[in-house]
Amino acid sequence: MPRMTVNERPLEFDMDGRTPLLWALRDAANLTGTKYGCGNGDCGACMVLVDGEALRSCLVTLDEAEGRFITTIEGLSRDRSHPVQQALVAEGAIQCGFCTPGIAIAGAALLRKTAAPSEEEIRAAIPNLCRCGVYPRLVRAIQRAGRVAARRETISAAPAPGIDPTDAAREVPAMATPKTEP
Repeated sequence: MPRMTVNERPLEFDMDGRTPLLWALRDAANLTGTKYGCGNGDCGACMVLVDGEALRSCLVTLDEAEGRFITTIEGLSRDRSHPVQQALVAEGAIQCGFCTPGIAIAGAALLRKTAAPSEEEIRAAIPNLCRCGVYPRLVRAIQRAGRVAARRETISAAPAPGIDPTDAAREVPAMATPKTEP
């Protein structure tokens, strides 16, 4: 059974080692922020950090992820306070939101390597497809996130947190059914 650390938690998957990491994260670990887009590595919607490197989880098998450290969008920051997440919102670089988790992961990986990336470096490091076409705002957002991370700029407020991942999997009580008279 493949073992790895996901979002700082050791996990063991009772799944075939040839299973793409994407499906283990979504189906077994209930980490649905990692999106299925194309299944062949073209779109980047399934991007996660594997030992700090942005990789397409649809192309990484559980066997290849064995013993490695995986970070999903849920693990980037639980309260959406990561500079990339804040800057994407502040620059209006989120529209439908489907590609956003993969873009945020790729941007975070880039900023770990390059504190003040150029437009060319951003375009090379973030190959994600966005059907909404936010690319100019995306470049500005990643550059702004670099300034925020370096404490040269602040963003006034983090986006409001959504559902806590621990709440997403909680059991919902059954609704009472009304009695009907014959």
